[in-house]
Amino acid sequence: MTHHYLIYALGFLAQGFFGARSVVQWYLSEREGKVVSPTLFWVFSLIGSSLFLFYGFIRQDAVILIGQSISFYIYIRNLQLKKVWTQIHWAFRLTVLFIPPIILFFAFDRLTTFVDSSGLLFITLIGISGQLLLNGRYLYQWYFSEKANESILPLGFWVISAAASIMVVIYSVYRKDPVLLVAQGLGLAVYIRNIIIHGYTKGKVAPIKPTIPANK
Repeated sequence: MTHHYLIYALGFLAQGFFGARSVVQWYLSEREGKVVSPTLFWVFSLIGSSLFLFYGFIRQDAVILIGQSISFYIYIRNLQLKKVWTQIHWAFRLTVLFIPPIILFFAFDRLTTFVDSSGLLFITLIGISGQLLLNGRYLYQWYFSEKANESILPLGFWVISAAASIMVVIYSVYRKDPVLLVAQGLGLAVYIRNIIIHGYTKGKVAPIKPTIPANK
């Protein structure tokens, strides 16, 4: 039983970093009156993703492993766009880059067992689809960030996040995974709030500057 508690503690620690990124992003967005993409959001994302990969490995969860392996490198790309990644020592950067492939290599047999033993294939597909959407949103975000040549979080990112979160909540109930359930349940509130902020920002009308008649 203690073993299970330690595993869940690892999962909640990872989600703690994911939660912290959302709180920081939410706070700064409220302060600025628009949705922003702070550096800490991506730093916490990378730390949380590393921890959650280990959690997924221990839990033999293909949904977590596949999803986090994709988003992991998008977090790094955003740190590059923020001009932060190159400030880290090269040896540490090289070590971090190999975390997902190493875990996936050792988890290959576990992933096969998980897929073969999944009782409700439909629910599993919902979980995988939700997790892929959660990571696909970063491909979406990446595209717009590259287009703007800066790290941004567009409206579509939050809409995809909300839809994917609901799907993962359904999957987490089936898997009896309190980590996923709590994390996605809380995350949903942040996603919805950012959608509201986006709508508020878009609805703002730029003030009309008074024109000064030219002297004749």
